[in-house]
Amino acid sequence: MKLRTPIAVVAGLVSFVAARSALAQDAPDVTKLAGFIRWGGVFFSVLLVGGAMVALSLITNVAERLGRRFANRRPTIQKYESVARFVVYIATLILTLTLSVRLDSTTLTVIGGTLAFAVGFAMRDLVAAFIAGITIIFDKPFQVGDRVEFAGQYGDIIKIGLRSVRMNTLDHNIITIPNNKVLTDVTSSGNWGALEMQTPFDFYVGVDQDVELAVELIREACLTSPYVFLERPVPVLVKQVILHDYVAMHIKARPYVFDCKYEKPFETDVHLRVAKAFRAHRIGPPAMLLRKTETQSQAYGFAGEVGQED
Repeated sequence: MKLRTPIAVVAGLVSFVAARSALAQDAPDVTKLAGFIRWGGVFFSVLLVGGAMVALSLITNVAERLGRRFANRRPTIQKYESVARFVVYIATLILTLTLSVRLDSTTLTVIGGTLAFAVGFAMRDLVAAFIAGITIIFDKPFQVGDRVEFAGQYGDIIKIGLRSVRMNTLDHNIITIPNNKVLTDVTSSGNWGALEMQTPFDFYVGVDQDVELAVELIREACLTSPYVFLERPVPVLVKQVILHDYVAMHIKARPYVFDCKYEKPFETDVHLRVAKAFRAHRIGPPAMLLRKTETQSQAYGFAGEVGQED
């Protein structure tokens, strides 16, 4: 017990001296790192970031107002909004670094090493999403305002940001999609920068109905809808199919809606018009058909004669 106390005291003194020497060695590095920072520029950098946030909010509000006022130019306005947001992001980053950090050869070496480490580990997904966002802006698989189907989700692209794309579904849910996912998965754009969009409609009638009349009624319903884009043709295609074990005539109309945001009202209006026209002209849906052919009649008659002879 007497030996343990001096040994503990000696071990404590050795640990204290080692810790003090380690702190003495590390202190110059911290001082050197602090010397890279322009403390007077940090205040202006904070003001710059605040101004950038105000500018982004202003850009969004102006784009929304212009989009409501000039509806036919809404895709172009939203495209320029995305570009302006990227410019603000990049300019703010560059100016903040310039104001806050002393950019000499030593500083660039330290920053370069730090960025290389961050990109290689913690920030690799963020940098990949950032590069993918720039690729989306220039490659244009879709644009802001497009109606897009991606990974089972369907809706309007409302924002293309540094990290992700935001989609407003038809149920008014905001979906966030990482930019790098967009470049690796299949994306379907319904209008691709235009206001008008093709909206296919499917109808089924029985094979014993007046199919030609049904085609004309469907075409008329599409052309008389207030949502139709009349500058595009309205093709109507017919095909015989098996539907729930019934032989049916599949009629597909491919009209264009004048603005993609009216896709569902257009679909509802056309289907109501077609249903009303089908009832008025007694055009029925597919049904089980029971018919007696001439061969079957002869067979039944022969069977009856045989039965009479017996």
